[in-house]
Amino acid sequence: MKAGVLALQGAFREHREVLHALGFDAIEVRTAKQLLSLDALLLPGGESTTMTHLLRTSGMHAHLTDALRDGLPTLGTCAGLILMAKEVLDGREDQIPLGVADVTVRRNAYGRQRDSFEANLSVKGLLGGTFPGVFIRAPVIERVGPMVEVLAEHDGLPVLARQGSLWFSTFHPEISGDLRIHEAFLKEAEV
Repeated sequence: MKAGVLALQGAFREHREVLHALGFDAIEVRTAKQLLSLDALLLPGGESTTMTHLLRTSGMHAHLTDALRDGLPTLGTCAGLILMAKEVLDGREDQIPLGVADVTVRRNAYGRQRDSFEANLSVKGLLGGTFPGVFIRAPVIERVGPMVEVLAEHDGLPVLARQGSLWFSTFHPEISGDLRIHEAFLKEAEV
């Protein structure tokens, strides 16, 4: 299986290291052509407005949207979720999300950098106890569509969900030191 990490901006190195720890050769994706050879994709956390701008100026926005709509298994974390969302609140007017995940998200809803926190999460279907969720200037999922399955919540709000082959989280599993979410996503992507 060939897995890639969108490497325009953000925490792509951390996702790449998780893929390596799980035995995958990770491709750093910077062009639309690289998307064509992938079996799975990770969209990292970072600055969602910058990532959106870089997707547009690089010509990748439409190609990435098409790949996700065509079923490319994708895990988006934090800003990656914001990119995937159908609707983004508190974003810039020129911030056009990919619109592939039927969710409404609010950027930086938990507060500023100093308001970052960790929380133990109960994740549906994940064996081995709770998962250490790391929330850094995290978005909040305010609405989920009927095809979205919520896998974990924090304070009554969805923080990990999936819709078909798309997985998305408001937190950063790539920096938690726990590989189980990536492992579960990749195992499902191989099927």
